Amino acid sequence: MKLIKVAAACLNQTPFAWDDNLARIRAALDQARAAEATIVCLPELCLTGYGCEDAFFSPGLQEQAFAALERLLPDTAGLVVSFGLPLYFEQALYNAAALAVDGKLVGFAAKRFLAGDGIHYEPRWFKEWPAGERDDIERGDARFPLGDLAFDVGGVRLGFEICEDAWVANRPGADLALRGVDLILNPSASHFGFGKFGVRQRFVIEGSRAFGVGYLYANLLGNEAGRVIYDGGAMIASGGELLARGRRFGFGDVEVVTAVIDVDANRREQARRGSHRPRHAGDDREVEVPFAWPARRPVAPPAIARTWEDGEHLKEEEFTRAVALGLWDYMRKSRSHGYVVSLSGGADSSACAVLVAAALELAVAEHGLAGVKARLAYAGELADAADTATLVRRLLLTAYQATENSGEVTRTAAREVAQAVNAEFHLLDVDPLFKGYVATVERALGRTLAWPADDVALQNVQARVRSPSIWLFANLRNALLLTTSNRSEAAVGYATMDGDTSGGLAPIGGIDKTYLRAWLRWMEATGPAGLHPVPALAFVNRQQPTAELRPPGEAQTDEGDLMPYDVLEAVEDSAIRDKRLPLEVLQELEPRFPQHGLTTLAAWVERFFRLWCRNQWKRERLAPSFHLDDKNLDPRSWCRFPILSGGYERELAELRAYVAEQG
Repeated sequence: MKLIKVAAACLNQTPFAWDDNLARIRAALDQARAAEATIVCLPELCLTGYGCEDAFFSPGLQEQAFAALERLLPDTAGLVVSFGLPLYFEQALYNAAALAVDGKLVGFAAKRFLAGDGIHYEPRWFKEWPAGERDDIERGDARFPLGDLAFDVGGVRLGFEICEDAWVANRPGADLALRGVDLILNPSASHFGFGKFGVRQRFVIEGSRAFGVGYLYANLLGNEAGRVIYDGGAMIASGGELLARGRRFGFGDVEVVTAVIDVDANRREQARRGSHRPRHAGDDREVEVPFAWPARRPVAPPAIARTWEDGEHLKEEEFTRAVALGLWDYMRKSRSHGYVVSLSGGADSSACAVLVAAALELAVAEHGLAGVKARLAYAGELADAADTATLVRRLLLTAYQATENSGEVTRTAAREVAQAVNAEFHLLDVDPLFKGYVATVERALGRTLAWPADDVALQNVQARVRSPSIWLFANLRNALLLTTSNRSEAAVGYATMDGDTSGGLAPIGGIDKTYLRAWLRWMEATGPAGLHPVPALAFVNRQQPTAELRPPGEAQTDEGDLMPYDVLEAVEDSAIRDKRLPLEVLQELEPRFPQHGLTTLAAWVERFFRLWCRNQWKRERLAPSFHLDDKNLDPRSWCRFPILSGGYERELAELRAYVAEQG
């Protein structure tokens, strides 16, 4: 019986943070060795960080990565370890996995399929390695095999599927199975998206079953480079059974899971299958490496335990933990002294405040108060924070900025939410600033500005007078100002540029308003496992969302200005995600929303397309947001659209003609 204990590690890396990245890799190897694992799979591009962007082309970065690999080789004594790095060869750059065995570098497997959709731009930097090809790369006086390789390490054969390789129909694992591999290592940098973990788990388990192998999956963890959040979740499977599953959204730097693989059992299963057709001819793509496997029988770790992932509110849990982890990493990696939120008393800003507080509470739950203070030691004002509530207060400042159009309902909601999450709270009267700007312009124009003739201008200047003071708070605290815009309103430009869009990070910019309101209700009543609900959100949830910029007598609401949010999200999905034209959108929505009538639906569809085209410049200027799903509207990482266009004039005319014919 050939039993091998293996490990898959998740790492919270940062581009160009060489010393820190190496320290985390060493910590993972130490943990694996302490658990008596022999094989360790590390994440994709773990030496450099995945998000180096165009800096991948820097010869200096490529050299640093190889030098880092060489420095780590002594740490692999007695182990078999895969490292991810960019590798320059023959005027091309490859996304490679280096294999080190017992302190020596033995070769490189190169990624076969590159991720080039959505937020991925790998073909911009890397070349795909052709199937079936092998070459050799020189480093000083040494030569190392490179390409579509399998490694025979002391009689156990290893192969690689690097991230995207496992997501395609003709995944390399099928060929590796025919070449008789015993283990497939998958070093990945797979970003978080709602529902995505289930897909990963299926291809890991099914890969182990269909290929008759042990399968190791390692992923990145945390907010690595700003926009993308990695959820970790290392997995190990064998023979169609999931043996180990690592935590997701952990706030630690290193997560290692281990399992025992029965190599002989997988080989017997391959032999029993009529579909298995092994190749017997010699293959120069196999690299033989001597290695003495431990004689001691490995001890299997405990069975997989149930977690919050097995509960009924998976999306709510994932959203909370993903954004909280993103905020925690963004703060500490930028060395900021906390966050500032302009708290309006509405859904968006309240969600931002609650998520910051959740980030800090989860960090304390994982690291302890002393551990959090140590990780934020650059922020000296935390030194005497005696409890979590004080810590949150030092790191989260909020302010309600009132004009004559602000109401007691939102004022109370802002105060209650700030108190509930232990944020510092300030009440500012910015009405004199608003009226001062209006009076100055009135004198210049020689006329009075009035509603409704100057409606948009008066709304916008009101929003903009709130920006300088909230920025001042952020600068005084050396903190990050959060933009509170959500995705639904970003799609139609329902935000005042340099007003409520002010800030350096938009944590909810990737989520729609309908879901956000549902999440706030869940947070009010339930909250994530291990934390607590926020009952004060009742003051927010019983309101109709409003910009509160027009005089109170007009009873302004967001949905009155735009359309019902559920319709807005449906139009957005159909038009932007599914790329339908205006008439096609209307025809899809008509049976879904019969209560609104064809004429009203058509007016809303036309409003969406006109606002979408008119406000592309706003999307270009919005603060970076976290990627959460395939509905992302970030023009720099997902959804591109021309800033200037014909505005769908012909297509909207067709829509109006259709409505006229139906009427």
